[in-house]
Amino acid sequence: MRQSEEFAPDKEMDSYLAALAPESDVETTASGRRFGNAQVLQLRLQLMANEQLRELAEMRQTSPTALAQEWVMQRLEWEARQNNLV
Repeated sequence: MRQSEEFAPDKEMDSYLAALAPESDVETTASGRRFGNAQVLQLRLQLMANEQLRELAEMRQTSPTALAQEWVMQRLEWEARQNNLV
């Protein structure tokens, strides 16, 4: 895959996210980077870590994305407490 293709907007995903967005939301997913008040980030994992994440998510009856998001939010909260940011 060429580098330009790797970072090209995913029009199908943009369309899907736009369909899910509330009509009153002023932000759009046209850039593929924002959705409501959230920003979309890519997470690249080594193959072994990706498989482990999938297995754990399946055991917890959730998606790998939801599990990773939950972990990131928990870690951010922990970091904020450690650094007296809350």
